[in-house]
Amino acid sequence: MRDLRRRALIPLISAAAAWPRAARAQQPGMPVIGLLGATSAQGYAAQLAAFRRGLAEAGFSEGRDVVIEYRWAEDQYERLPALAADLVRRQVAVIATIGGNAASLVAKAATTTIPVVFHGSIDPVEAGFVASLNRPGGNMTGVVTLNLDTGQKRLELMHEMLPSASTIGLLLNPTNAVADTQSKDLQAAARTLGLNLHVLHASTEPEFEPAVAALRQLGAGGLVIGTDGFLVSHSEALAALTLRYAVPAIFQYRAFVEARGLMSYGGSVTDSYRLSGIYAGRILKGEKPADLPVQQATKVELIINLKTAKALGLTVPLPLLGRADEVVE
Repeated sequence: MRDLRRRALIPLISAAAAWPRAARAQQPGMPVIGLLGATSAQGYAAQLAAFRRGLAEAGFSEGRDVVIEYRWAEDQYERLPALAADLVRRQVAVIATIGGNAASLVAKAATTTIPVVFHGSIDPVEAGFVASLNRPGGNMTGVVTLNLDTGQKRLELMHEMLPSASTIGLLLNPTNAVADTQSKDLQAAARTLGLNLHVLHASTEPEFEPAVAALRQLGAGGLVIGTDGFLVSHSEALAALTLRYAVPAIFQYRAFVEARGLMSYGGSVTDSYRLSGIYAGRILKGEKPADLPVQQATKVELIINLKTAKALGLTVPLPLLGRADEVVE
């Protein structure tokens, strides 16, 4: 068992804002990566760190031999098209997306010539990003995680944690392009498990508390938080609310558990964003997106916060505890 501690990444965030202009002024010949983020640097610090590690593996260090131009939508998805258009006007060498499917969809619409390394959880063939996984064929390639597909598994895990609960809540961001798909898939999974699923919506931080508070009135025993970049960037706030309102909840990344949420189950941030960084570096070296197969990050992690379980008066079933990749005490 391992005691997880929050990483000290604030200096990294500050550097993100400072590097681009300064480094570019010193060495104007350096290649430029345009990073298009649907959320914020603060909310995605761990993902940024993993992306930089991947770049380093490919031989690039920010500020030394590559510049990263950051464009953050700050959870306002409607800002993404203008931010993407700005990167296209600047003719960056490659665009990398961060923070969920919204940024990837906008990058696809913004350019057919600048290489794009997407990161998301939707089927890239169905979304029109690539012709096929093995032979992308255009200007896009990237990494697909299992986080959308694991939504049903998160519901199953919550049911296993709370076998007597007949009603579970599902929190979604309605502005996410795949929110309806998530809702339909989990509604179907809930029927299979014999559960009632109440869908709640939040697209701004002030909407979090009313949504979580409503779970008691709905008689919901627990909460599944849907896959979405905005929701991920507010993992700490969501964890605090679920603890305050004594709601057992499960989300996709470990940051939720580190902030005292009950459980997380989803793809590894380190694994998937590191792969994105490697691909961005390989493109800078001259490889074409059309020739780089879409990578599928298959590593998933189940993490349980035992301290939170005790605070909620829950006894974690031993089979569930035995399958956990990490346990926080």
